[in-house]
Amino acid sequence: MHSDTLIAAPVDHDISIPEGDGLKAWRSWLEACIKFEGSDLIVKTGQSPRLRVRGSLKGMQIDPCTMDLLFRVAKDVLDPNQFEYFRNRGSIDFAYDYDDRRRFRVNMFMARGKPAVAARLITSDIKKFEDLYLPEVLGDVAMAAQGLILFSGVTGSGKSTSIASMLQYVNERKRVHIVTIEDPIEYIFTDDKATINQREVGIDCLNFNDALRALVRENPDVVLVGEMRDYETFEAAIRAAETGHLVFGTIHASSAWQTFGRIYDLFPENEREQIRKLLAYNLRAIVYQKLLPTLHKNIARIPALEILLNSPAVQKYILEGREGELLQIIKQSLDEGMVDFTTSLVRLVEQEYIHQDVALGATPKPEELKMRLKGIS
Repeated sequence: MHSDTLIAAPVDHDISIPEGDGLKAWRSWLEACIKFEGSDLIVKTGQSPRLRVRGSLKGMQIDPCTMDLLFRVAKDVLDPNQFEYFRNRGSIDFAYDYDDRRRFRVNMFMARGKPAVAARLITSDIKKFEDLYLPEVLGDVAMAAQGLILFSGVTGSGKSTSIASMLQYVNERKRVHIVTIEDPIEYIFTDDKATINQREVGIDCLNFNDALRALVRENPDVVLVGEMRDYETFEAAIRAAETGHLVFGTIHASSAWQTFGRIYDLFPENEREQIRKLLAYNLRAIVYQKLLPTLHKNIARIPALEILLNSPAVQKYILEGREGELLQIIKQSLDEGMVDFTTSLVRLVEQEYIHQDVALGATPKPEELKMRLKGIS
């Protein structure tokens, strides 16, 4: 069998799609996604459905999907109001519960006049730090009483998975109220010691800002804000951290220390000094993460990390506007749990988790990495 294809028969091996039965086709695709441990299902008119497995798209060995079949799926899966919305707008977001433990976040959309689907598997299988190859220091960070914890990186870098692991760590150890505001919900939590309420934008609340305004009345101890894309979201998050909450969030940035510039860009210039002070006193950690392919068949991808913890030295540099020099603080504080991205890559190569070429392709500083791999500091 070609490495880019998967046999996608459901468990009962019946992959026939009777005329008019879009729901059966739909559930057979989702079942294949679960069976082959895919993270996503992509369906396009004129092609066989594809699954994202270990980060790569692989085609199912079934007939290409016709436009008629995908419209039948839309009619069978969506309620009449949703179907009308889809027809009028050309796109719709919705959640589909496969069973009690697994659901899919779905975007159904039109592309060049033909229907297509992108579905993300959401499970209750939240992995522990050791399973994700995350350092123990993140457990200490997660148990903080209050403050702001930011994960930075590009889409698909595993930020949500790492945050879910940290929230589960808290869930197993503290009697607190955790509220998440997500778009979409990535993992389904089950209450352990903590009480957890998950709110999905577009389903449980209109938008991030409305959900954030309601936070105070919901009496949370720990908050996940999801992606901090704009001024209002970040300001609400930092204010929540200032008033005694532990706040998790994600932001697009290319390193831990460069995250500050991304944050300041969200604010007008006359407000940046105030935000700088709020960050200096309320930041707990910034974690930059990038997933890399490994040398091991049983490990799909492994995170390379840059971790900045808010020490007295870090706080001083932030207050003085010297964020550009924080990389040196990170490099000098490896024994405190901090790590710079280059050191993380060196460790992964030396421990034979990743190939040297993968590390060189991932680093913004290839010459520095080459010297480090040769033992030159």
